[in-house]
This record gives sequence, structure tokens and C-alpha cells, in this order.
Amino acid sequence: MFSHVMVGTNDIEASKAFYDALFVTLGSKPSMTDDKGRLIYMRNGALFMVTLPIDGAPACHANGGTIGFTMASAEQVDAWHEAGLATGGTTCEEPPGVRDNGFGQLYLAYMRDPAGNKLCGVHRPG
Repeated sequence: MFSHVMVGTNDIEASKAFYDALFVTLGSKPSMTDDKGRLIYMRNGALFMVTLPIDGAPACHANGGTIGFTMASAEQVDAWHEAGLATGGTTCEEPPGVRDNGFGQLYLAYMRDPAGNKLCGVHRPG
């Protein structure tokens, strides 16, 4: 459905350390950097990008917004969450674990990146 997602940051180096650690847990490579200094991560044909705001104003997170990443297992979700916390992320919501909702059981872990963007690791047990 989506071709890419881009989030803003005020500290590109902190974001690089954070997202490089996250994407390595998913089997992806560390970021590439384009000619505008944006970080680019590729996974399963989609792009996730991190940028300093092009308008020069400070970056801010989307209140109520969450970006979810599909994971292969609960163990991968846990490794992703731990890597994020070790590189400047902060946990939010409930601790990682199984949640029952209208979509069936999901294994979820939530955190905020160093810029405050809310992320979720998602595994749908089979």
C-alpha cells in the first residue's frame, strides 16, 4: 500500500545510530544517505527515510501517529525493541507482549525514536 514513510529528526546522527540498530535486527543494511543528507533504509521493496525538515523548522512527532513494522517472530520484535532502547529510544505503551484485539492476537512492542516518533514492532502469530 505504501511506497515509503519519512520521519523528521533534529539530530541526524542520533537517528542514524538508532535506526541502523533497528534495521539490522530485521536483516536489513545500515542506511544509505542521499545528496540531501536523508537516511534511507530499504526493506521488502519499500523505503523508510529520516530527514532534517526541509523548511528549516524543528522536527516534531505526530501526536496520535504510529509507524508499524512487520516482524517474522516475537523474538525478532524483542530484539528490535531492545536495539532501539540501547540506542536512544524510549519505551511507551505496555511492555512488549501479546495483545488480543479485533485483529486477533498480535505480539507488539512500542517505543519512541530519539525525535519522539512512535514506532511499533508487530508479529502476527500463526
